[in-house]
Amino acid sequence: MLTFEATIYETMAESTSVFHNKDLGTKQKALAINLDPLIYGSFAEIGAGQDVAAYFFKAGASSGTIAKTMSAYDMTFSDVIYGAPKGRRYVSEARLTAMLEKEYGLLIERLAENRGDSTTFFAFSDTMSALNYHKTNEGHGWMGVRFQLTPGGQFNDVVLHVKLLDNDNVLQQNAVGVLGVNLIYACFYYHTQPDIFLLSLMDNLSRDSLQIDMIRFEGPDFHKVDNRLMSLHLVKYGFSDAALFGPDGKNMQPSEVLYKKNIVVIRGRFRPVINVHMDMLNTGVHQFMQEPGVDKENTVVVAELTLQALKEKGADENADIDEKDFLDRVDILCALGQTVLISNFHEYYKLVAYLSKITKLQMGVVMGFPNLEYIFSEEHYKDLPGGILESFATLFSRKVKLFIYPTLRNGVIYNCLRFNPPSHLVDLYRYLIANNKIEDIHHYKESNLQVNTDKVLQMIKQGTEGWEEFVPAEVASIIKERCLFGYACQPTS
Repeated sequence: MLTFEATIYETMAESTSVFHNKDLGTKQKALAINLDPLIYGSFAEIGAGQDVAAYFFKAGASSGTIAKTMSAYDMTFSDVIYGAPKGRRYVSEARLTAMLEKEYGLLIERLAENRGDSTTFFAFSDTMSALNYHKTNEGHGWMGVRFQLTPGGQFNDVVLHVKLLDNDNVLQQNAVGVLGVNLIYACFYYHTQPDIFLLSLMDNLSRDSLQIDMIRFEGPDFHKVDNRLMSLHLVKYGFSDAALFGPDGKNMQPSEVLYKKNIVVIRGRFRPVINVHMDMLNTGVHQFMQEPGVDKENTVVVAELTLQALKEKGADENADIDEKDFLDRVDILCALGQTVLISNFHEYYKLVAYLSKITKLQMGVVMGFPNLEYIFSEEHYKDLPGGILESFATLFSRKVKLFIYPTLRNGVIYNCLRFNPPSHLVDLYRYLIANNKIEDIHHYKESNLQVNTDKVLQMIKQGTEGWEEFVPAEVASIIKERCLFGYACQPTS
Protein backbone atom coordinates (compact mmCIF):
# COMPACT_ATOMS: atom_id res chain seq x y z
CA MET A 1 0.00 0.00 0.00
CA LEU A 2 1.40 3.43 -0.98
CA THR A 3 2.02 5.94 1.77
CA PHE A 4 0.69 9.47 1.46
CA GLU A 5 4.14 10.83 0.54
CA ALA A 6 4.76 8.03 -1.97
CA THR A 7 1.48 8.91 -3.63
CA ILE A 8 2.65 12.51 -3.97
CA TYR A 9 5.88 11.40 -5.61
CA GLU A 10 4.13 9.06 -8.00
CA THR A 11 1.46 11.61 -8.99
CA MET A 12 4.01 14.31 -9.66
CA ALA A 13 6.25 11.96 -11.58
CA GLU A 14 3.33 11.18 -13.87
CA SER A 15 2.50 14.83 -14.48
CA THR A 16 6.01 16.19 -14.95
CA SER A 17 9.47 15.17 -16.02
CA VAL A 18 10.77 16.11 -12.55
CA PHE A 19 11.09 13.05 -10.35
CA HIS A 20 12.09 12.96 -6.71
CA ASN A 21 14.89 10.41 -6.61
CA LYS A 22 15.00 9.45 -2.94
CA ASP A 23 17.80 6.97 -3.56
CA LEU A 24 20.37 9.69 -4.27
CA GLY A 25 22.94 9.98 -1.49
CA THR A 26 24.34 13.30 -0.32
CA LYS A 27 27.70 12.67 -1.99
CA GLN A 28 25.93 11.75 -5.25
CA LYS A 29 23.98 15.00 -5.19
CA ALA A 30 27.15 17.01 -4.60
CA LEU A 31 28.92 15.18 -7.44
CA ALA A 32 26.01 15.75 -9.83
CA ILE A 33 26.26 19.49 -9.17
CA ASN A 34 30.07 19.41 -9.53
CA LEU A 35 29.75 17.75 -12.92
CA ASP A 36 27.11 20.18 -14.18
CA PRO A 37 29.08 22.65 -16.37
CA LEU A 38 26.52 25.43 -15.88
CA ILE A 39 26.57 25.61 -12.06
CA TYR A 40 29.26 27.71 -10.38
CA GLY A 41 29.29 29.64 -7.13
CA SER A 42 30.58 30.41 -3.66
CA PHE A 43 30.01 29.21 -0.10
CA ALA A 44 30.04 31.34 3.05
CA GLU A 45 29.35 29.43 6.25
CA ILE A 46 29.44 30.66 9.84
CA GLY A 47 28.87 28.81 13.09
CA ALA A 48 28.82 25.08 12.35
CA GLY A 49 32.00 24.58 10.31
CA GLN A 50 32.15 24.41 6.53
CA ASP A 51 30.18 21.23 6.30
CA VAL A 52 28.20 22.06 3.17
CA ALA A 53 31.26 23.01 1.11
CA ALA A 54 33.07 19.97 2.51
CA TYR A 55 30.62 17.62 0.77
CA PHE A 56 31.41 19.21 -2.59
CA PHE A 57 35.17 18.94 -1.99
CA LYS A 58 34.91 15.28 -0.95
CA ALA A 59 32.60 14.34 -3.84
CA GLY A 60 35.31 15.13 -6.42
CA ALA A 61 35.49 17.49 -9.39
CA SER A 62 34.79 20.38 -7.00
CA SER A 63 36.73 22.85 -9.16
CA GLY A 64 33.81 22.70 -11.56
CA THR A 65 31.49 24.20 -8.93
CA ILE A 66 33.39 26.11 -6.26
CA ALA A 67 34.61 29.63 -6.91
CA LYS A 68 35.28 30.36 -3.24
CA THR A 69 34.58 29.09 0.28
CA MET A 70 34.97 31.09 3.47
CA SER A 71 34.08 31.30 7.16
CA ALA A 72 34.29 34.68 8.85
CA TYR A 73 34.04 33.43 12.44
CA ASP A 74 35.64 36.42 14.11
CA MET A 75 33.06 39.16 14.64
CA THR A 76 35.42 41.93 13.56
CA PHE A 77 36.24 40.15 10.29
CA SER A 78 32.56 39.38 9.76
CA ASP A 79 31.52 43.01 10.37
CA VAL A 80 34.13 44.32 7.95
CA ILE A 81 32.86 41.97 5.23
CA TYR A 82 29.09 42.08 5.80
CA GLY A 83 28.55 45.10 8.04
CA ALA A 84 27.69 45.16 11.75
CA PRO A 85 24.34 43.44 12.34
CA LYS A 86 21.55 45.29 14.11
CA GLY A 87 21.50 44.37 17.79
CA ARG A 88 24.67 42.32 17.27
CA ARG A 89 22.56 39.36 16.17
CA TYR A 90 24.77 37.19 13.99
CA VAL A 91 22.38 34.25 13.70
CA SER A 92 19.46 36.01 12.04
CA GLU A 93 17.70 36.36 8.72
CA ALA A 94 19.12 39.87 8.33
CA ARG A 95 22.66 38.51 8.65
CA LEU A 96 21.96 35.76 6.13
CA THR A 97 20.57 38.30 3.66
CA ALA A 98 23.69 40.45 4.02
CA MET A 99 25.87 37.40 3.33
CA LEU A 100 23.90 36.39 0.23
CA GLU A 101 23.93 39.91 -1.17
CA LYS A 102 27.66 40.33 -0.63
CA GLU A 103 28.74 36.94 -1.98
CA TYR A 104 26.43 36.94 -4.99
CA GLY A 105 27.39 40.50 -5.81
CA LEU A 106 31.08 39.54 -5.82
CA LEU A 107 30.42 36.64 -8.19
CA ILE A 108 28.66 38.88 -10.71
CA GLU A 109 31.24 41.65 -10.32
CA ARG A 110 34.27 39.41 -10.79
CA LEU A 111 33.09 36.61 -13.07
CA ALA A 112 30.09 37.73 -15.12
CA GLU A 113 32.17 39.36 -17.84
CA ASN A 114 34.36 36.30 -18.38
CA ARG A 115 31.86 33.48 -18.06
CA GLY A 116 28.44 34.99 -17.46
CA ASP A 117 27.08 33.83 -20.82
CA SER A 118 27.76 30.15 -20.03
CA THR A 119 27.25 29.98 -16.24
CA THR A 120 24.36 30.00 -13.78
CA PHE A 121 25.88 31.58 -10.67
CA PHE A 122 24.86 30.81 -7.11
CA ALA A 123 25.82 31.97 -3.63
CA PHE A 124 25.16 29.64 -0.69
CA SER A 125 25.29 31.04 2.85
CA ASP A 126 24.42 29.89 6.32
CA THR A 127 24.77 31.36 9.80
CA MET A 128 24.35 28.77 12.55
CA SER A 129 24.38 28.46 16.30
CA ALA A 130 25.39 24.83 16.78
CA LEU A 131 25.51 23.16 20.19
CA ASN A 132 28.26 24.70 22.32
CA TYR A 133 30.84 22.81 24.33
CA HIS A 134 28.77 22.95 27.54
CA LYS A 135 25.50 22.11 25.71
CA THR A 136 23.73 25.09 27.23
CA ASN A 137 22.19 26.45 24.02
CA GLU A 138 19.65 25.28 21.46
CA GLY A 139 21.05 24.75 17.97
CA HIS A 140 19.41 26.67 15.15
CA GLY A 141 20.26 28.85 12.19
CA TRP A 142 19.50 30.38 8.82
CA MET A 143 20.42 28.98 5.42
CA GLY A 144 19.83 30.26 1.91
CA VAL A 145 20.77 30.22 -1.76
CA ARG A 146 20.72 33.06 -4.29
CA PHE A 147 20.93 31.58 -7.76
CA GLN A 148 20.29 31.94 -11.49
CA LEU A 149 18.54 29.33 -13.61
CA THR A 150 19.71 30.76 -16.92
CA PRO A 151 23.05 32.41 -17.75
CA GLY A 152 22.74 36.15 -17.32
CA GLY A 153 19.25 35.75 -15.84
CA GLN A 154 17.70 37.31 -12.77
CA PHE A 155 18.37 35.68 -9.44
CA ASN A 156 16.03 33.76 -7.14
CA ASP A 157 16.26 33.33 -3.37
CA VAL A 158 15.32 30.38 -1.19
CA VAL A 159 15.72 31.05 2.53
CA LEU A 160 14.93 28.73 5.43
CA HIS A 161 15.29 28.52 9.19
CA VAL A 162 16.30 25.24 10.82
CA LYS A 163 16.22 23.97 14.41
CA LEU A 164 19.01 21.49 15.17
CA LEU A 165 17.81 18.75 17.51
CA ASP A 166 20.77 16.36 17.87
CA ASN A 167 22.43 16.42 21.29
CA ASP A 168 25.91 16.35 19.79
CA ASN A 169 27.82 19.09 17.98
CA VAL A 170 29.29 16.78 15.33
CA LEU A 171 25.88 15.34 14.50
CA GLN A 172 24.46 18.85 14.18
CA GLN A 173 27.28 19.86 11.84
CA ASN A 174 26.65 16.80 9.70
CA ALA A 175 22.91 17.58 9.55
CA VAL A 176 23.70 21.13 8.39
CA GLY A 177 25.98 19.72 5.69
CA VAL A 178 23.38 17.30 4.34
CA LEU A 179 20.60 19.91 4.43
CA GLY A 180 22.79 22.42 2.58
CA VAL A 181 23.54 19.95 -0.22
CA ASN A 182 19.84 19.05 -0.45
CA LEU A 183 18.92 22.73 -0.69
CA ILE A 184 21.39 23.52 -3.47
CA TYR A 185 20.41 20.40 -5.40
CA ALA A 186 16.72 21.24 -5.08
CA CYS A 187 17.30 24.80 -6.31
CA PHE A 188 18.68 23.55 -9.62
CA TYR A 189 16.83 20.28 -10.18
CA TYR A 190 13.49 20.52 -8.33
CA HIS A 191 12.67 24.23 -8.71
CA THR A 192 9.67 23.58 -11.00
CA GLN A 193 7.91 21.45 -8.38
CA PRO A 194 7.73 23.17 -4.96
CA ASP A 195 6.27 20.09 -3.23
CA ILE A 196 9.12 17.87 -4.44
CA PHE A 197 11.57 20.65 -3.61
CA LEU A 198 10.28 20.76 -0.04
CA LEU A 199 10.15 17.01 0.49
CA SER A 200 13.67 16.54 -0.90
CA LEU A 201 15.16 18.79 1.79
CA MET A 202 14.88 15.92 4.24
CA ASP A 203 16.61 13.36 2.02
CA ASN A 204 19.12 11.34 4.06
CA LEU A 205 18.04 13.17 7.23
CA SER A 206 16.01 12.10 10.24
CA ARG A 207 13.20 14.29 11.49
CA ASP A 208 14.68 13.69 14.93
CA SER A 209 17.76 15.61 13.79
CA LEU A 210 16.21 18.86 12.65
CA GLN A 211 13.06 20.84 11.99
CA ILE A 212 12.48 23.39 9.24
CA ASP A 213 10.03 25.94 10.61
CA MET A 214 10.26 28.64 7.92
CA ILE A 215 10.94 28.65 4.21
CA ARG A 216 10.47 31.37 1.63
CA PHE A 217 10.73 31.29 -2.16
CA GLU A 218 11.34 34.56 -4.01
CA GLY A 219 12.29 35.50 -7.55
CA PRO A 220 10.96 35.35 -11.11
CA ASP A 221 11.11 31.57 -11.32
CA PHE A 222 8.97 31.23 -8.18
CA HIS A 223 6.27 33.77 -9.03
CA LYS A 224 3.62 31.04 -8.87
CA VAL A 225 4.73 29.72 -5.48
CA ASP A 226 2.47 30.71 -2.58
CA ASN A 227 4.66 30.85 0.50
CA ARG A 228 1.64 30.47 2.77
CA LEU A 229 1.07 27.03 1.26
CA MET A 230 4.73 26.25 1.84
CA SER A 231 4.17 27.09 5.53
CA LEU A 232 1.21 24.74 5.60
CA HIS A 233 3.27 21.98 3.96
CA LEU A 234 6.06 22.32 6.54
CA VAL A 235 3.56 21.36 9.23
CA LYS A 236 1.59 18.94 7.07
CA TYR A 237 4.70 16.92 6.17
CA GLY A 238 5.96 16.92 9.75
CA PHE A 239 9.00 19.11 9.05
CA SER A 240 7.88 21.45 11.83
CA ASP A 241 5.28 21.57 14.59
CA ALA A 242 4.27 25.12 13.68
CA ALA A 243 4.68 27.83 11.05
CA LEU A 244 3.87 31.53 11.18
CA PHE A 245 3.10 34.34 8.74
CA GLY A 246 2.07 37.94 9.15
CA PRO A 247 -0.85 40.10 8.03
CA ASP A 248 0.98 40.71 4.76
CA GLY A 249 1.01 36.96 4.10
CA LYS A 250 4.79 36.71 4.32
CA ASN A 251 6.32 33.73 6.10
CA MET A 252 8.01 34.53 9.39
CA GLN A 253 10.19 32.54 11.75
CA PRO A 254 8.22 32.10 15.02
CA SER A 255 11.12 32.82 17.38
CA GLU A 256 12.02 36.01 15.52
CA VAL A 257 8.49 37.35 15.99
CA LEU A 258 7.50 35.96 19.39
CA TYR A 259 10.79 36.03 21.32
CA LYS A 260 10.43 37.86 24.65
CA LYS A 261 6.88 38.91 23.79
CA ASN A 262 3.59 38.75 25.64
CA ILE A 263 1.39 36.51 23.49
CA VAL A 264 -2.38 36.22 23.14
CA VAL A 265 -3.67 33.24 21.15
CA ILE A 266 -7.14 32.54 19.83
CA ARG A 267 -7.76 29.17 18.21
CA GLY A 268 -10.53 28.52 15.74
CA ARG A 269 -11.65 27.10 12.41
CA PHE A 270 -12.45 30.62 11.16
CA ARG A 271 -14.67 29.25 8.40
CA PRO A 272 -15.55 32.04 8.15
CA VAL A 273 -14.50 34.65 10.70
CA ILE A 274 -17.71 35.94 12.31
CA ASN A 275 -18.53 38.73 14.76
CA VAL A 276 -18.26 36.30 17.67
CA HIS A 277 -14.60 35.64 16.84
CA MET A 278 -13.82 39.35 16.77
CA ASP A 279 -15.70 39.97 20.01
CA MET A 280 -13.85 37.08 21.67
CA LEU A 281 -10.55 38.44 20.46
CA ASN A 282 -11.18 42.09 21.33
CA THR A 283 -12.59 41.44 24.80
CA GLY A 284 -10.02 38.74 25.58
CA VAL A 285 -7.10 40.92 24.51
CA HIS A 286 -8.51 43.86 26.48
CA GLN A 287 -8.65 41.79 29.68
CA PHE A 288 -5.21 40.32 29.06
CA MET A 289 -3.77 43.83 28.78
CA GLN A 290 -4.98 44.54 32.33
CA GLU A 291 -2.89 41.69 33.75
CA PRO A 292 0.10 42.65 35.93
CA GLY A 293 3.38 42.65 34.03
CA VAL A 294 1.81 42.77 30.55
CA ASP A 295 3.38 45.35 28.25
CA LYS A 296 0.84 46.59 25.71
CA GLU A 297 3.62 47.66 23.36
CA ASN A 298 5.29 44.26 23.56
CA THR A 299 2.28 42.03 22.89
CA VAL A 300 1.63 39.88 19.81
CA VAL A 301 -1.86 38.59 19.03
CA VAL A 302 -1.97 35.30 17.13
CA ALA A 303 -4.85 33.53 15.38
CA GLU A 304 -4.10 29.80 15.37
CA LEU A 305 -5.30 27.19 12.89
CA THR A 306 -4.55 23.55 13.69
CA LEU A 307 -4.21 20.96 10.94
CA GLN A 308 -7.37 19.29 12.23
CA ALA A 309 -9.25 22.59 12.02
CA LEU A 310 -8.30 22.84 8.35
CA LYS A 311 -10.13 19.62 7.53
CA GLU A 312 -13.84 19.12 7.13
CA LYS A 313 -15.64 18.79 10.45
CA GLY A 314 -15.70 15.16 11.54
CA ALA A 315 -12.99 14.13 9.06
CA ASP A 316 -10.48 11.52 10.23
CA GLU A 317 -6.80 12.32 10.76
CA ASN A 318 -5.84 10.92 7.34
CA ALA A 319 -8.18 13.22 5.43
CA ASP A 320 -6.46 15.72 3.18
CA ILE A 321 -6.66 19.51 3.44
CA ASP A 322 -8.41 21.67 0.86
CA GLU A 323 -5.60 24.10 0.12
CA LYS A 324 -7.82 26.69 -1.58
CA ASP A 325 -10.11 26.70 1.43
CA PHE A 326 -7.05 27.17 3.66
CA LEU A 327 -5.88 30.16 1.61
CA ASP A 328 -9.39 31.64 1.67
CA ARG A 329 -9.42 31.59 5.46
CA VAL A 330 -5.91 32.97 5.67
CA ASP A 331 -6.73 35.79 3.25
CA ILE A 332 -9.59 36.85 5.49
CA LEU A 333 -7.54 36.67 8.69
CA CYS A 334 -4.74 38.67 7.09
CA ALA A 335 -7.24 41.25 5.79
CA LEU A 336 -8.29 41.70 9.41
CA GLY A 337 -4.68 42.36 10.37
CA GLN A 338 -4.06 39.03 12.09
CA THR A 339 -0.80 37.16 12.52
CA VAL A 340 -1.55 33.50 11.70
CA LEU A 341 -0.02 30.40 13.27
CA ILE A 342 -0.48 26.95 11.70
CA SER A 343 0.21 24.15 14.15
CA ASN A 344 -0.01 20.45 14.75
CA PHE A 345 -0.91 20.98 18.42
CA HIS A 346 -4.31 19.40 18.84
CA GLU A 347 -4.09 19.79 22.63
CA TYR A 348 -3.74 23.19 24.27
CA TYR A 349 -0.95 22.11 26.60
CA LYS A 350 1.25 21.31 23.60
CA LEU A 351 0.66 24.78 22.17
CA VAL A 352 1.56 26.42 25.49
CA ALA A 353 4.68 24.23 25.85
CA TYR A 354 5.81 25.31 22.37
CA LEU A 355 5.27 29.01 23.01
CA SER A 356 6.92 28.77 26.43
CA LYS A 357 10.18 27.77 24.75
CA ILE A 358 10.11 31.06 22.85
CA THR A 359 8.99 33.49 25.55
CA LYS A 360 9.00 33.51 29.34
CA LEU A 361 6.55 36.39 29.53
CA GLN A 362 2.85 36.27 30.33
CA MET A 363 0.59 34.52 27.80
CA GLY A 364 -3.15 34.50 27.34
CA VAL A 365 -5.31 31.90 25.59
CA VAL A 366 -8.77 33.05 24.51
CA MET A 367 -11.32 30.26 24.08
CA GLY A 368 -15.01 29.51 24.13
CA PHE A 369 -16.73 27.69 26.99
CA PRO A 370 -16.86 24.36 25.03
CA ASN A 371 -13.06 24.38 24.91
CA LEU A 372 -12.92 24.64 28.69
CA GLU A 373 -15.06 21.50 28.82
CA TYR A 374 -12.71 19.88 26.32
CA ILE A 375 -9.63 20.64 28.42
CA PHE A 376 -11.20 18.98 31.48
CA SER A 377 -12.20 15.85 29.53
CA GLU A 378 -9.79 13.12 30.61
CA GLU A 379 -10.29 11.00 27.49
CA HIS A 380 -7.96 13.35 25.58
CA TYR A 381 -4.98 12.45 27.78
CA LYS A 382 -5.06 8.65 27.70
CA ASP A 383 -1.66 8.52 26.01
CA LEU A 384 0.01 10.54 28.77
CA PRO A 385 1.49 8.49 31.65
CA GLY A 386 0.32 11.16 34.08
CA GLY A 387 -3.03 11.68 32.39
CA ILE A 388 -4.81 14.99 32.85
CA LEU A 389 -2.49 16.01 35.71
CA GLU A 390 0.52 15.76 33.41
CA SER A 391 -1.17 17.92 30.79
CA PHE A 392 -2.22 20.49 33.40
CA ALA A 393 1.30 20.60 34.80
CA THR A 394 2.46 21.69 31.34
CA LEU A 395 -0.47 24.00 30.61
CA PHE A 396 -0.81 25.83 33.90
CA SER A 397 2.72 25.82 35.32
CA ARG A 398 3.69 28.41 32.74
CA LYS A 399 2.78 32.09 32.89
CA VAL A 400 -0.49 31.46 31.12
CA LYS A 401 -4.09 32.39 31.75
CA LEU A 402 -7.24 31.15 30.03
CA PHE A 403 -9.92 33.71 29.14
CA ILE A 404 -13.27 32.01 28.66
CA TYR A 405 -15.96 33.39 26.34
CA PRO A 406 -19.47 32.26 27.37
CA THR A 407 -21.85 30.01 25.42
CA LEU A 408 -25.65 30.11 25.20
CA ARG A 409 -27.44 26.76 25.67
CA ASN A 410 -31.20 26.40 25.92
CA GLY A 411 -31.53 30.02 26.97
CA VAL A 412 -28.85 29.73 29.69
CA ILE A 413 -25.47 31.50 29.49
CA TYR A 414 -22.69 29.11 30.47
CA ASN A 415 -19.46 30.56 31.86
CA CYS A 416 -16.83 29.62 34.46
CA LEU A 417 -19.32 29.93 37.31
CA ARG A 418 -21.64 27.42 35.63
CA PHE A 419 -18.92 24.95 34.71
CA ASN A 420 -19.24 21.63 36.55
CA PRO A 421 -16.18 19.43 36.02
CA PRO A 422 -16.25 15.76 37.07
CA SER A 423 -16.52 15.54 40.86
CA HIS A 424 -12.95 14.29 41.32
CA LEU A 425 -11.65 17.35 39.41
CA VAL A 426 -13.71 19.98 41.24
CA ASP A 427 -10.94 20.82 43.72
CA LEU A 428 -8.42 21.09 40.89
CA TYR A 429 -10.71 23.48 39.04
CA ARG A 430 -11.23 25.60 42.15
CA TYR A 431 -7.48 25.74 42.67
CA LEU A 432 -6.97 27.09 39.13
CA ILE A 433 -9.71 29.70 39.59
CA ALA A 434 -8.31 30.77 42.97
CA ASN A 435 -4.80 31.11 41.51
CA ASN A 436 -5.95 33.34 38.64
CA LYS A 437 -5.31 30.77 35.91
CA ILE A 438 -8.84 30.85 34.46
CA GLU A 439 -11.13 33.86 34.11
CA ASP A 440 -14.43 34.71 32.47
CA ILE A 441 -14.47 37.25 29.66
CA HIS A 442 -16.61 40.22 30.67
CA HIS A 443 -18.37 42.97 28.69
CA TYR A 444 -19.09 40.67 25.75
CA LYS A 445 -21.92 41.32 23.31
CA GLU A 446 -24.75 39.07 24.45
CA SER A 447 -26.40 39.22 21.02
CA ASN A 448 -23.40 37.31 19.60
CA LEU A 449 -24.26 34.27 21.68
CA GLN A 450 -27.24 33.55 19.42
CA VAL A 451 -24.93 32.89 16.46
CA ASN A 452 -22.40 30.15 15.65
CA THR A 453 -20.01 29.64 12.77
CA ASP A 454 -21.77 26.59 11.30
CA LYS A 455 -25.07 28.47 11.13
CA VAL A 456 -23.49 31.44 9.35
CA LEU A 457 -21.66 29.13 6.93
CA GLN A 458 -24.94 27.41 6.07
CA MET A 459 -26.60 30.77 5.47
CA ILE A 460 -23.80 31.77 3.09
CA LYS A 461 -24.05 28.50 1.14
CA GLN A 462 -27.85 28.74 0.87
CA GLY A 463 -27.80 32.42 -0.02
CA THR A 464 -29.97 33.24 3.00
CA GLU A 465 -30.64 36.95 3.18
CA GLY A 466 -29.01 38.83 6.04
CA TRP A 467 -25.94 36.64 6.67
CA GLU A 468 -23.75 39.73 6.23
CA GLU A 469 -24.85 41.13 9.61
CA PHE A 470 -23.12 38.24 11.41
CA VAL A 471 -19.65 38.84 9.96
CA PRO A 472 -17.32 41.86 9.91
CA ALA A 473 -17.86 44.14 6.91
CA GLU A 474 -14.40 43.32 5.49
CA VAL A 475 -15.20 39.61 5.65
CA ALA A 476 -18.56 39.99 3.88
CA SER A 477 -16.87 42.00 1.15
CA ILE A 478 -14.16 39.38 0.55
CA ILE A 479 -16.66 36.50 0.55
CA LYS A 480 -18.81 38.21 -2.06
CA GLU A 481 -15.92 39.37 -4.18
CA ARG A 482 -14.24 35.95 -4.32
CA CYS A 483 -17.32 33.70 -4.02
CA LEU A 484 -15.91 31.99 -0.92
CA PHE A 485 -17.40 29.26 1.29
CA GLY A 486 -20.04 28.27 -1.26
CA TYR A 487 -21.39 31.78 -1.81
CA ALA A 488 -23.15 31.87 -5.20
CA CYS A 489 -21.79 34.86 -7.07
CA GLN A 490 -24.00 36.58 -9.60
CA PRO A 491 -22.78 35.93 -13.18
CA THR A 492 -21.14 38.97 -14.76
CA SER A 493 -22.75 40.26 -17.96
